[in-house]
Amino acid sequence: MSENVIECKNLTHYYGDRLIYKDLNFNVKQGRIMGMLGKNGAGKSTTINILNGFLTPYSGDCTVFGESAHSLSHSTKRRIAYLIEGHIQYSFMNIQQIEKFYSGFFPKWNRDVYYGLMSKLKVKANQKMSKMSCGQQSQVALGLILAQDPDLMILDDFSLGLDPGYRVLFMEYLKDFAKSENRTVFTTSHIIQDMEELIDDCLILDYGGAILADMPTGDFMDSFHRYEFKVVNLNLELQCNGLVKNFEMAQKTARLYSYENADAVQRFLKSEGVTFNEFKEVRMTLEQAFIGITGKY
Repeated sequence: MSENVIECKNLTHYYGDRLIYKDLNFNVKQGRIMGMLGKNGAGKSTTINILNGFLTPYSGDCTVFGESAHSLSHSTKRRIAYLIEGHIQYSFMNIQQIEKFYSGFFPKWNRDVYYGLMSKLKVKANQKMSKMSCGQQSQVALGLILAQDPDLMILDDFSLGLDPGYRVLFMEYLKDFAKSENRTVFTTSHIIQDMEELIDDCLILDYGGAILADMPTGDFMDSFHRYEFKVVNLNLELQCNGLVKNFEMAQKTARLYSYENADAVQRFLKSEGVTFNEFKEVRMTLEQAFIGITGKY
């Protein structure tokens, strides 16, 4: 079994009186790409700031490569590459200058990886960052992350500012890079459909730190179901419970989300006195499953 690169135990954090999460527990195994998914305010960026030692949790423990995230040794820090939300860079530098500047800080620097990605950009080598589009600036930032040759990459909303072509390009680079050398990635993104093609494991957070799913992405997609059926009672309401994870009505069509199989769901509906027909299971994308388990609002 792969070792845990990241271990978070009973993490609890507040901003003032506002609870972000309580007793959050999860692990990230070596060689895996894990995506943390959650709505705004669920604690994704808070977790990344704790992992990087920028923020001390109210309580609980977080370790990276076996060391406390808040007091990582210099040797361990060199093994970690971090992409901050917003892709902040030095706007007065050009592609070559920024590569030369960064390379001096990282002993394992791989300029070929950086320039391999830069070759896909439609910019001149002497063009300043300030003259590039947001997507191009983001691509430079991502190239600088890969060139560090890290054992762990922590990416906060890596797709920010990237158009569809650049997003696909980077995901291909990132996945190949990670899998070729058994590297570990912990990432967030607001574009859930990108994550479906990228991540091995998904960690879905609800408000307050409740974990709605923590498993390989393929297992989640195979085990979490959406059922649709027609009902006579347009005011039908079903409470979320162990079987019903979410329920919604759209005109005469009901949608029920559950980890249970179709037979179990139909038996439940009959036990509740629900009259229904045209019952069917609808295959979901990861984005649809995410909305199904977290709710639209």
